[in-house]
Amino acid sequence: MTTSERRKGVRVVFEKGIEVSIMAIDGTWRRDCIMQDVSETGARLSIRDSIEGLKLKEFFLLLSSTGLTYRRCELAWVNGEEIGAKFVTAQTEKKKRTGRSHNNNLEA
Repeated sequence: MTTSERRKGVRVVFEKGIEVSIMAIDGTWRRDCIMQDVSETGARLSIRDSIEGLKLKEFFLLLSSTGLTYRRCELAWVNGEEIGAKFVTAQTEKKKRTGRSHNNNLEA
């Protein structure tokens, strides 16, 4: 199954890409990248520098050079120098908490 076949939402594809950055949640690292496409639920990014050794489970996608416009993301997939970023929303956070508490009830 190709990446485009896995996508649920309508994507906006940028001909040349948009310059953005990703940054660790705690601010310890930052990498420049190109946003190839975006949807309501996530984005496909091409990373310029190595991501080896970075904790990429969760990060910020900085959409402006000043960092005032950003989205909190989770890593969806990695394919060479491209990554998929899934936008974290209040709904996804709520699902996580609900899932955890449900699992805790099963263990009790």
